[in-house]
Amino acid sequence: MTKKIAKAKWVVCGVRDRHSVEILEDGAILHEDGVVLEVGPSAAMIRKNPAAEVSGSDDQIILPGFVNAHHHVGMTPLQLGSPDLALELWLSSRLSARKLAPYLDTLYSAFEMIASGVTTVQHIHGWTPGPIETIFGTATQILQAYRDIGMRASYSYAVREQNRYIYDSDDVLLKSLPDFLSEKMGKILHPQQFPFEDNMILYDRLVAENAGQNLTKIQLAPANLHWCTDNGLAALHERSVRDDVPMHMHLLETAYQKEYARQRTGKTAVGHLADLGLLSPRLTLGHAVWLNEEDIELVAAHGVCICHNCSSNFRLRSGIAPLNFFSAKGIPVAVGIDEAGLNDDRDMLQEMRLVLNVHRVPGMDDSPPTPAQVLRMATEHGAGTTPFKNSIGRLEVGRFADFVVINHRRALFPYQDDLIPILDAVLQRAKTDAVDATVINGVTVYENGRFTQVDREAILQEIAAVFAKPRTGAETEMIEVSRQMQAFVKDYYDKYFDGALHQPFYGQSSKI
Repeated sequence: MTKKIAKAKWVVCGVRDRHSVEILEDGAILHEDGVVLEVGPSAAMIRKNPAAEVSGSDDQIILPGFVNAHHHVGMTPLQLGSPDLALELWLSSRLSARKLAPYLDTLYSAFEMIASGVTTVQHIHGWTPGPIETIFGTATQILQAYRDIGMRASYSYAVREQNRYIYDSDDVLLKSLPDFLSEKMGKILHPQQFPFEDNMILYDRLVAENAGQNLTKIQLAPANLHWCTDNGLAALHERSVRDDVPMHMHLLETAYQKEYARQRTGKTAVGHLADLGLLSPRLTLGHAVWLNEEDIELVAAHGVCICHNCSSNFRLRSGIAPLNFFSAKGIPVAVGIDEAGLNDDRDMLQEMRLVLNVHRVPGMDDSPPTPAQVLRMATEHGAGTTPFKNSIGRLEVGRFADFVVINHRRALFPYQDDLIPILDAVLQRAKTDAVDATVINGVTVYENGRFTQVDREAILQEIAAVFAKPRTGAETEMIEVSRQMQAFVKDYYDKYFDGALHQPFYGQSSKI
């Protein structure tokens, strides 16, 4: 392939520490076959490589490609009829969601991510009815969508062995329901009940199918403590060690989950994972809102990663994760947009600003997040939660040529005082309309509002045509099932966790 040079007024290579970045003025990136060959001054690089294709201008700043380290679906739950509710009620509202082909669904959110500079996504897939052959077919559609659009993706299927609907067994749930609901929920839950070993077969088969792929990799995902048995967690950990692949696990997203762990194990969820030997740098905890001081110490001591899903935690009333405490202990923290951000889209620029501002606690100390710190969360730390690890997240020789080109003049017009460092100004002011290009694996997949690998308008029209059809009788019936299940779920949690949640929020207490 032809060597390419991407130049800009500033090239941000990576983050040194929470207050400074490695940044080149009048810099450039030389890349070939999707790999960075050199990063340095643009004038000298162009002289040394006269045959290289050159792009870019002084109007631009280049940043490492962003990593959305926690993602599930394409069409957002709100688009499909689910209002923002407390997580446990929200899951019930999802019952009435209309279906869309996984290939189209995946492309829909990929468009939004790429347009905001996301080059890599951690796609955590779940809740698909079995048998395993059906799940494998769905997974291959998802992976193919990412390959077709040119996006880097780490795929995992979320393993759920038990308690698939409430924090109790499926049998307890079905026996608690009136006949009509029990029958309907039985038909929903039964296809999700397959032998645990099928999950391992699915993983191994996906690894084999994905062999040799450059853009996509496979990893593991125990869905959450309440969804997994101890034996299942141990088996997943063994596979993670065998293949040296990461695991991404939802944990302590809500106060109900914190109380479930106490009732099941007699200790915290993190303490239980420590006893099982699961804590290691290969493990990422998604959400981790309800960790206490001892949990944070354990996570830090074992090098565990955390993925901060700020918008989701707000929208589903989960709470505010103690990010400043994580950072003080040196825990690597990534950024995940989850189902959707505050604007019901996948705008990583906005999500980074939310993270930057939500944790600005009162006082004059140096604890709140900084722009450099948040950039590292959205790049290098996000990379560390995926099998791509040291191949992405920074712009340096030998890593993949994944970067986002932002027009700083458009982002900062009509004026920005240079007393503010350029990175700080761009991260706090740039909108998606300032993204000139997104480059993944050395290929410009998005430029000047146009996707180069897939016809966005054609895909959106195809999606619109699917939902233009009237609801089927079965779809209409599921609206009533969803409504009745929400009432049941609220009553269940009010009784089962009676009084357990009447505790101060993390930020309202002197103790965690």
